[in-house]
Amino acid sequence: MIPTIARGAALAISLIALAGCSSGSPSTFNLGNASVDQSYTCPVGASNAHYDVHGTIDANNPTSQPVLISTVDATFTLASVKGGWLEKVGDKYVPSQVTFTPATVGAGASTTIAVTIPSACTGRSASATVASGDYAVSFKITTTAGTFKLDSKDRHRITTA
Repeated sequence: MIPTIARGAALAISLIALAGCSSGSPSTFNLGNASVDQSYTCPVGASNAHYDVHGTIDANNPTSQPVLISTVDATFTLASVKGGWLEKVGDKYVPSQVTFTPATVGAGASTTIAVTIPSACTGRSASATVASGDYAVSFKITTTAGTFKLDSKDRHRITTA
């Protein structure tokens, strides 16, 4: 009876050890480590002046099939302000025409997705004080492996010059 219990215990320990060894590496497509440009200074007197926010997202595809990325959407949420700001904390901006590259992450490959997000700013008048707004940026990425949502690890600050 004791040898059977010992064999069962040894088998259980072996299975736990095997599971521990394989848990360190993901076996499905995954995204992470999103970031965006940390700041932009809007010129004095600018009115809805266009500029681009650049972001990056790390992609890892340990699978045997390529993963196609069909869309990357970004949402800016005003998290804090300093001075006189045109928007209030909590306001959201969802830009259209976000572009990204590459559109495919090959089988067994890792890459960084480069994202370009169109934005605009309105600067202060020459007599107004400097102000800034900090925006939390979140991403929604639609792929053939599913839809992923992640937040940028940093915020994007717009400062009036």
